[in-house]
Parts: sequence; C-alpha cells; structure tokens
Amino acid sequence: MPHTLALAVEIVTTALAVAGIVYFLLALAAARVYLIGRNRSRAEAARQADSGWSPGVSILKSLKGLDPGVMDAFRSHARQKYRGEFELLFGVSSLSDPAVAAVELLGREFPQIPIRLVECPLRLGSNGKVSTLAQLAEHARYDFLLINDSDITVGPRYLERVMAGFAPSGREPADRAPVGMVTALYRGAAHGSIFRGGLPSHLEALGIAADFMPSVLLSRMVEGGLHYGLGATLAVRRQALDAAGGLLPLVDRLADDYELGARIARAGYRVELAPEAVETSVPAYGWRGYFDHQLRWLRTVRDARPGGYAGLIFTHGLGWALLSVISSGISPVSLWLLALSFFLRLSLAMTVGAEVLSDRQVLACLWLLPARDLVAMGLWAAGFAGDTIVWRGERFTLHKGKLEGVGPENGDR
Repeated sequence: MPHTLALAVEIVTTALAVAGIVYFLLALAAARVYLIGRNRSRAEAARQADSGWSPGVSILKSLKGLDPGVMDAFRSHARQKYRGEFELLFGVSSLSDPAVAAVELLGREFPQIPIRLVECPLRLGSNGKVSTLAQLAEHARYDFLLINDSDITVGPRYLERVMAGFAPSGREPADRAPVGMVTALYRGAAHGSIFRGGLPSHLEALGIAADFMPSVLLSRMVEGGLHYGLGATLAVRRQALDAAGGLLPLVDRLADDYELGARIARAGYRVELAPEAVETSVPAYGWRGYFDHQLRWLRTVRDARPGGYAGLIFTHGLGWALLSVISSGISPVSLWLLALSFFLRLSLAMTVGAEVLSDRQVLACLWLLPARDLVAMGLWAAGFAGDTIVWRGERFTLHKGKLEGVGPENGDR
C-alpha cells in the first residue's frame, strides 16, 4: 500500500509538471502574439491621432489616504501628450482626507490642466472606491471615462494609445461589436530592499509579471479576446457603461474591475487591450499584509472565475516539477522535467516582465522564482479554504462577488 501511494503521487506530480510545461509554452505564445499586435496597434494609435481622433476624456480617481509615490503618479497623468481635451477628477469621501493636499498641489503645478476635487460623502455600498466613483462620474464632462487607481503611473502617450482603441475603423465588418472598454496590462513597482523587510513587496511584484499578466494574455488568446477589465485602466464609453447598468450595481462588489468589463461584454460590446502597460505601486508589506492581499486576490478570482481558478493548478509547473523530483527519488526523467520547467519559467518571466511590461525590477528578482512559486502553490490551496478576505483593515466574507462586512482586522493591510 505505501508503495502504491508513493507511485500514485509520483504519477500525479509528473503529469502536473508536464501540464505546467504545456502552460508555459502556451503563455509564451500568447505573449508573442500580444507583442506582434502591440507594434501594429501603436503605429495605428499614432495614425489615428494624426487624423484627428482625440475625443475628450474624463479621468476619474477615487482617493483614500496617500499611496507611495502618489504625486509622481498624479503628475504622469497631467503630462500627457494628448491632442484632445482631458480633465482629472479626484473623489474623496471627506475633505479631511490627506490626499486633498496632494490634489491641491497638483493643481498649482499644472494650472493649464482642468483638475477638480470632488467630495463624495455618500457610502453607497461595501466597496468605498466604487461608491466614490459612482458619485464622481456625475461630474464628468466627457463621453469617455477613464478610471484607474490612485497609484497608477503612466507614460506620456498613455491617453493616445488607450483612446485609439475606440477609434472607428473602416476595415472592420459591419456586424462586429463596437468597443465598449479598453483596459491595460500593468507591472508592479516594489518598495524596500529584499534583505531589509522588502521581500514580500518584491515577491508580489514578481508574481504580477510572472504569473498574473501571463494568465491574462493566455486567456485573451484562448478565449478570442478579453471579457473582463483590469483595474489599472478601465476606459469606457458612457453608452456602454449605461448599457451595462452603470457603476451603482458594483458598489457591493469586490472585483469591480473584472465585473465592469464582464458586464460591458455581456451588453454586446468588445473589451480591447491597450498597447501600453502602466505601473502600480506595491507597498512595503509585512508578511501579514502580503498573505492577506494574496488571499484576497485569489479568493476574488475563485469567486469570479471558479473554473479558471481551478485551472491555476497547471500554472504551478515549476513547483510540481520540484515535487516530482522528490516523489520519484530523483529519477532522470524528473530531473529533465525540472530543468525544462525552470528554463521555460525563466523565459516566460523574462518575456512578459521585460518585453511586454518593461519591468526594470523583474530580471534582478528572477532568482526568487522557485521560492515564490512554492509560496504561490500554498496560497492557491489556501484560497479554497474559506470565503473571508481582509481589505483596508476590515474583514469581509465574499459570496457571489458581493462583500459582507464581518468586522475590523488588526495587522498590516
């Protein structure tokens, strides 16, 4: 019996290691498909701008407190090389919020840019960010709204390349669905030294480049496009937003970005991926904060895409290869699978991190991949163990996308 069990474990881990290799190859192919299309899309964006396609855009940001590097993030939006009109709208639940001073400073630095601070005092649901955005949208002047998080830093042609996704094209079939949302990939900017308390931050940034973004690109290739949004950029037509029910139905949703894109897709519109990656700030977490944040993300994915979450078992190819070596007693086949898995894992991280996302930190952190992957396997398994998440210091239960408050949580957020 013990021999039979050991053989079964060896067979299962070997099969999962092989499946992981297939996943790495498919994800690499998806990254290459995106890179080829990105070059064409950037050229098309420049052509559309030259031809006069630069519609007015209202950029909406919900603020609560000050994130690391927030002023640089704000300034990057004000420095856009965009030929059309745009405005920056910042929403706070109270004018006593520390972020108010940062917005006022931005207005003094860029007096030529329409920058408005709006108090949004109503708490419309459990999701305070969406509650603020729903009130803020009423003050927007333009028919295109662009929502992104307060810590997002963008390049100078960000608006040009995002808005090009909405441009009409005479080459498309007449019956093709119009674009209702444009979203964007993102990289994480870790804070702190790896050896001086910054390891959790670097592990999370590495996970964004090596795990999450490759899975987004692969789902886009396999499913024939995106059918959800990424919170780093949610650019929408008002018409599509209204057809999807607006923002109010999302005030109790945790995965509001995913859900907004999914609703717009169900309303008959396309979701496009911009040829531009943006940057999000990854706080200098303590370990408690890191595990809370990872479990929140994993349980959100499990709730929104249960089949996709179960399929994440195949993304842990390197971990399965390591377990195959152990369970097989260091057999030659297991060592060969481990070497191939490690090579493909590095290739995927470098391709997506360095080429797709222009992540300047990822190459220096590649040596952390084995440890990061083993931690990720454990967290993925823990994601099945409950529906409780911690968000902004509060504990919630998550059921069918909706948040239900449980109580305050002590520790890192």
